Amino acid sequence: MLSSTTTLGATLVTPKCDNVNLRTSPTTSATRKAQVDRGARLTVVARVRGGAYAAKCGTSVSGTYWWKVSAVNGRSVKSLYGVTYVYGARQLFKTLVLPTPTPSATPAAAPVTAPPTAGPSPGPTVAPTTDPAASAGPTAAPEVTAAPTAAPTSAPSAAPSAAPTGPVTLGSAVTFYGRGYGHGVGLSQYGAQGRATDGQLAAGILVHYYKGTTLGTMTNMQIRVMVLQGFKASSSNPVQVYGRGGTWTVDGIAATFPADAGLRFTPTTSGTTTTWRVTVTASNGSTLYNAAAPSSVRMRPGSGATLQLWSRPSAYDRYRGVLRLIGNTGASAAVNAVNELPMETYLRGVVPAEVPPTWPVESVKAQAIAARSYAAYRLHPTTGTFDIYDDTRSQMYLGRLVEKAGSDAAIAGTAGVVLRTSGGGIANALFHSTGGGGTENNENVFTSSTGAKTAGVFSYLRGSLDRRPDGSPYDAASPYATWSTRTYTLAQIQAWFAADSRTNVGTLVALDLRDRGVSGRLVSVTLIGANGATRKVASDIFRAVFNAHRPAADRMMRSTLFDLTPIP
Repeated sequence: MLSSTTTLGATLVTPKCDNVNLRTSPTTSATRKAQVDRGARLTVVARVRGGAYAAKCGTSVSGTYWWKVSAVNGRSVKSLYGVTYVYGARQLFKTLVLPTPTPSATPAAAPVTAPPTAGPSPGPTVAPTTDPAASAGPTAAPEVTAAPTAAPTSAPSAAPSAAPTGPVTLGSAVTFYGRGYGHGVGLSQYGAQGRATDGQLAAGILVHYYKGTTLGTMTNMQIRVMVLQGFKASSSNPVQVYGRGGTWTVDGIAATFPADAGLRFTPTTSGTTTTWRVTVTASNGSTLYNAAAPSSVRMRPGSGATLQLWSRPSAYDRYRGVLRLIGNTGASAAVNAVNELPMETYLRGVVPAEVPPTWPVESVKAQAIAARSYAAYRLHPTTGTFDIYDDTRSQMYLGRLVEKAGSDAAIAGTAGVVLRTSGGGIANALFHSTGGGGTENNENVFTSSTGAKTAGVFSYLRGSLDRRPDGSPYDAASPYATWSTRTYTLAQIQAWFAADSRTNVGTLVALDLRDRGVSGRLVSVTLIGANGATRKVASDIFRAVFNAHRPAADRMMRSTLFDLTPIP
């Protein structure tokens, strides 16, 4: 029988499945500092007893023993995550008998899409294990082929081929069938992958999805990215930032701080006023600086250095460029952190978070141009404190640790290239994961809560058929090219939609699914009750209510391109 802590001789283990969490202590309530996939090599120094866990990893596993990990893929945990050890649930790993080569750390997760108010998608869940070049940004001239002369494919007809002539009475069992993942406006990431696989160039891919745009250029402007919002700081839980890989400075402080020194941004609240203090401590614990500070503090990394935003609850917490900490001076001691850096450097943390760098290079170039355009459209340097979010409210940005050589090459090969509208402005280049065989007009997607068309028409965000001449969809490689929910009883469906005031019609008996856009996506859904009550809601509200009430382990409704029968 082993004791609660057993020291090991630097055993090597590897995950049995993907997306295995590594935490700061041996309990599921501890902070998650990274996720690792199958093939990663973890150096284990001890087995420790900790909190109970249960997970699905090929089969269901559970236990209370954890591996104490000192290195991942040959790099120390300290250098990767800023802590001496991380811990992984023991049953999720297997022992490596012989050393194995380090796998390439490419994203395993499919790109997924943003909510309707934003463009693209959450990024990969793979913990970074490589150390890409630390240059400030690409300098190569653009290598994008001139825009083709072929006209974009014409808009599709509504997808459900046997559209009902009236409301559909629900049967005793209900299944929803659909196509695609995401809002369906602009570039389909999996569609672009399929087009590039067929030999299309980035310019041709883009002119299909953004009708009437042309390729132009922009200067490498600064962008301000919100990377931590509303952090509840306190004297015992201040915002913490570390300088990694080199020296760093703080604006207004006449000192240069060494690598691995940490800064604490601590509030003191008195009544309705909060003041702030900056304390800098060396890696050995000695105090290097301690004084009152303004409510806005900028940290600047030196050559080769990055800044680790320790207080960010994510493994992706390292940034190139400036980190600005902005503290509230009122009664609430909340802090925002904004990463300020050049556009081309920013994109190095965006593109691999949106699509795998191993995809065909022309599709990665198309993503780089779309992401650059999407971000540039939102720049407003003279107002506010930030331009864009780092998550699905805008587009995914995971900073330094997600950078990949393949993505960097696509960004360098398109440096400064953006999509320009017919009027010369930068296009609002929305994108999504999977179109489902066709994309949609923007005004049919971004509607009022009742499905009323309130958005202005963007001439370049027109729905278009996304299929080959033989009828096969370009996005067929997506796991969500087609999908279905589980089958539920009518009573379950009735209870779910009655529980939300937006969709409550009493006892739901029928749905009117005839209000569709050019791709077949539903603009609105009308729910009909047994007593004749009706309620018309935006299709995305209907989808959100279903997703909120379905059992968490069940398949979700991935888009508003759905019906009660399979869609061809």
